[in-house]
Amino acid sequence: MKKRHNEEQIIRILREAETTGVQIRELCRRHNITEQTFFRWRNKYGGMEVSEARRLKTLESENAKLKKLVAEQLLVIEGLREFSGKK
Repeated sequence: MKKRHNEEQIIRILREAETTGVQIRELCRRHNITEQTFFRWRNKYGGMEVSEARRLKTLESENAKLKKLVAEQLLVIEGLREFSGKK
């Protein structure tokens, strides 16, 4: 699924909800998002600045890469253990 909103847009929409007092349903309709998406964004990005949100995205991406590397290394280690045990 393609993401349509970047961090700056998400923060702007959340701030709009906080400052204007417009109903969430109306705000979501105006920005063509679901209420579920709005509340997910609010839980994740609520109170953040754009730079903090970008940093969070970077850290999440780096964390996913590191987890993948660890999983691959564990597979290699397990394979080596099996290979060395058979000799």
